[in-house]
Amino acid sequence: MPLINKVRSHSVVPDHSLTRLRVALTAFFALDGFVFAGWVVRIPAIKQQTHASAGALGLALLGVSAGAVITMTLTGRLCRRYGSHPVTVVCAVLLSLSVALPPLTHSAWALGAVLLAFGAAYGGINVAFNSAAVDLVAALRRPVMPTFHAAFSLGGMVGAGLGGLVAGSLSPTRHLLGLTLIGLLVTAAAGPTLLRHRAPTPPDDGPATGGARPTESEPARAAGPRRPDARRTRGLVVVLGLIALCTSYGEGAMADWGALHFQQDLDASAGVAAAGYSCFALAMTAGRLTGTTLLERLGRSRTIVAGGATAAAGMLLGALAPSVWAALLGFAVTGLGLANVFPVTVERAGALAGPSGVAVASTLGYGGMLLGPPAIGFMADWLTLPAALTSVAVLAAVAATIGFATRRSAFE
Repeated sequence: MPLINKVRSHSVVPDHSLTRLRVALTAFFALDGFVFAGWVVRIPAIKQQTHASAGALGLALLGVSAGAVITMTLTGRLCRRYGSHPVTVVCAVLLSLSVALPPLTHSAWALGAVLLAFGAAYGGINVAFNSAAVDLVAALRRPVMPTFHAAFSLGGMVGAGLGGLVAGSLSPTRHLLGLTLIGLLVTAAAGPTLLRHRAPTPPDDGPATGGARPTESEPARAAGPRRPDARRTRGLVVVLGLIALCTSYGEGAMADWGALHFQQDLDASAGVAAAGYSCFALAMTAGRLTGTTLLERLGRSRTIVAGGATAAAGMLLGALAPSVWAALLGFAVTGLGLANVFPVTVERAGALAGPSGVAVASTLGYGGMLLGPPAIGFMADWLTLPAALTSVAVLAAVAATIGFATRRSAFE
């Protein structure tokens, strides 16, 4: 009997409360992507409203990053003290309220200040619901973490698409206020489920395999994962965060530079250039939707190694291919490769060190997403944009190498 069937035949069937928690958490992941994408598509209109120069706008946008990074570590502590469920709900309310503030500003400084609050809420909810998802994954004893991140990706695609549709008919104030109302409604619908239930714990009825040797495809055991000493745990969490950084670097770079690569280097039309990032995002979403099955078949470390290697090959094709269609294929392959690396590293960091592990891995991963766009820009000035984009492939290969080198210590 194949390993996957053995694992499933001994899996614990989740009860109704776990199912409800999974649905509620999925809603919050989707809401996060939806709200953030809705804000992003209105940045040009906000720039015009505030009369900000490109440099001033860039400094204001750093408020999102600064708020998120500052809050992530604090949120880990709040989750340990109050629980990840109530912190998720509070951060969802704050995120929904703060997204309505940017259109009310009329200067770059004021915009930066409100974006600091928005970034704080964004960073906080990312740590909180990832921590809650780690607990739920352990209780379900199935590697379902990628499905939550697929919901985030789907929410982002819907938010960006809707924002594009209403941009010509609704002012930024009305559009983002609408996001606030939607966010509060989703929170009111899904929040009570989180508030009624504490974070679940893995069942204590013995190993799921009936005494068989634990396999990597099962994310938690009744006796819990073997916990190394505190110093070693911190080291492993940092390693996982570095893997997340290497791959999220590619996400940030693709979002900001992908379209320009198609237009500038491949003479593609604006529509085809936009399709480049769409291929990447759709492939990443598809990869996350099938991530649970992949993890059950391959396990964590092989998923990391295969994902990093696939992304490296795809990005080399996407950056260096002489034709548009080959580059589109490369972008899609890159999205498939990167899809599950971040969810797996965050889940494993949380399993090792709880909310503080999620906070460290998320902060490093988010740092990679922030590092990607400016790093590509500097390298493009020194070299060329295609050569700069190959750095995405290099870091994906580094992630695969780290995953392989630490496969026994970090992923078992």
